[in-house]
Amino acid sequence: MQCRPRTAGKRGIVPVEPSGPGQGALTLRVKGLTKIYRSGEVEVHALRGIDLELATGELVVLLGPSGSGKSTLLNILGGLDSATAGEAWFEDHDLTRVDDRALTAYRRQHVGFVFQFYNLIPSLTALENVALVTEIATQPMDPTRALTMVGLGDRLHHFPAQLSGGEQQRVAIARAIAKQPAILLCDEPTGALDSKTGILVLEAIETIHRELGTTTVLITHNAVIADMADRVIVLGDGLIQQERRNPQRRAARELTW
Repeated sequence: MQCRPRTAGKRGIVPVEPSGPGQGALTLRVKGLTKIYRSGEVEVHALRGIDLELATGELVVLLGPSGSGKSTLLNILGGLDSATAGEAWFEDHDLTRVDDRALTAYRRQHVGFVFQFYNLIPSLTALENVALVTEIATQPMDPTRALTMVGLGDRLHHFPAQLSGGEQQRVAIARAIAKQPAILLCDEPTGALDSKTGILVLEAIETIHRELGTTTVLITHNAVIADMADRVIVLGDGLIQQERRNPQRRAARELTW
């Protein structure tokens, strides 16, 4: 799925409608992006002027040690955090210049998040956890379809406690994509999983990316996972230290660590 804006309010982000395959369109771009956290007189420079463009339908892996700025960058791209300086654009909307209400609408309509911890509601089944998102989405996917896409079509009515860690993470992925977002942001989605289970989660992300055409950004400490990306970006000390494009993506099932 790709997105095309209809109209733009002065400070708002409006719903977008699906369009056909694009020709080099950009979904996200940042310019001079800077983030400084302050605690008293202490300043921590999390991002130091990042310039980056993400093409529509691209799968990008962000690598780097803890404290390199990966999660800060992801949070700003997803509208969860604000920049100290610079610009962050979703299509033709500058996320650094919109108000909180517009950022909320942006997150709700256009962004799917997957984190290391699943944050499922224990008292709800897998199907009910996913259905919660579709109730507030403008263009929702059928929850059963979302769970089937991640290989859980036979676990619809199981509660989180009845699911393995990998299955819970796949429910979280189904929940993230059930609103058919333009962007899927994954922060260490395999960080709490063993290799075998992690591969299943990566296969689910791979399937979503292929079938929905989401612009996908995946943070990981595991350099092996970078082989499944179109492009790999290495961050360090709040800067892009290295950027490369894989000549050929490897399938998730081919990865080992």
